[in-house]
Amino acid sequence: MRLDKFLKVSRIIKRRSVASEVCGNGRVKLNGKVARASAEVKAGDILEISFGSGVSRVRITKVQETVRKDDAAELYEVMDGENLRQAAGPKAAQTAAAQADRTDK
Repeated sequence: MRLDKFLKVSRIIKRRSVASEVCGNGRVKLNGKVARASAEVKAGDILEISFGSGVSRVRITKVQETVRKDDAAELYEVMDGENLRQAAGPKAAQTAAAQADRTDK
C-alpha cells in the first residue's frame, strides 16, 4: 500500500492530499529514510512523522485497504514520541476540544 494512503486509512493524517503534501515536504521517514508519498509500506515498517516541533515514531502492525474508524488504531503502534493527537500541536488540541464541546441545535 502507498504511504499516503496508509496515513489516511490509519487516520494518522486526516486527508490523503495532506498526507501526500507532508511526505513531499520530507516530514515522513520510512525505516530511517525520507519517504515519498508513493513509497510502499508493509507490516513491520517504522514511520517517523514530524508534527510541528515533535516527532512520533510508529510501527506498522497491519496493512488493510479499508478499516472502520474504531479499528484504525490497530494498524499501528506508537513506539515513542508524543501522542499523535498532541504532536499535531496546540491548535489541533483546541480544535478537538471545541468540536467536543459543540452541541447540535
